[in-house]
Amino acid sequence: MFRVVIPARYASTRLPGKPLRLIAGRTMIEHVHARARASGAAEVVVATDDARIADACRRFGADVALTDPGHATGTDRLAEVARVRAYADEDVIVNVQGDEPLLPPANVAEVAALLAATPAAAIATLATPIASLEEYDDPNVVKVVRDHAGLALYFSRAPIPWVREPKDEAARYEGALRHIGLYAYRVGALKRLAALAPTALETRERLEQLRALEHGLRIAVGIAAEPPGPGVDTEQDLARVAALIGETR
Repeated sequence: MFRVVIPARYASTRLPGKPLRLIAGRTMIEHVHARARASGAAEVVVATDDARIADACRRFGADVALTDPGHATGTDRLAEVARVRAYADEDVIVNVQGDEPLLPPANVAEVAALLAATPAAAIATLATPIASLEEYDDPNVVKVVRDHAGLALYFSRAPIPWVREPKDEAARYEGALRHIGLYAYRVGALKRLAALAPTALETRERLEQLRALEHGLRIAVGIAAEPPGPGVDTEQDLARVAALIGETR
């Protein structure tokens, strides 16, 4: 059994009001909510501090939690929901980003199952193989390296692992993994993570998951059975996703 919490905020530098932007006649947050519901989650909650988002979500029947507007991250919103709703420390929550209207429901179930099957981990996430040198070198693509047990060693915007003497271009990124920003947390670990201050590596790389690693919270990394579709950060992304959703109807 697992729950899904979808943190959603109105402010966005590149695409203000992003959760309420329309895609094929429905708001983005409604598309995301529908994907989360299809995952088999026992409960799906939208966590927001914005009344406009809350009202829109209630209109399509979503369970909404109004959270503190002072939260710096979606993780903080999840931790507040877990605390207010008195979830048990051993419960599993999946953080589904509110700008992923093409997220396969299977990914959500998969990351929750991975955490349940990995007692050594406090958190679980997914990755996909990197398919090009351009992707490997892109600092907006987060890379992850894991150990033989499938636990994360490090996440970086830099191209890792580095191949010192590649035999050809493809050998530079062979075996490299692209991290997918989908997380399952044990509630106890989520509360601990949210209570910790940002760390040096997290601040340098702008990657919150490094805070967990720096404090000894193990992260299981699975290979997604189904690669997710593109997320939405810009107007161009929105148009691309709208076209893809239109094609699938």
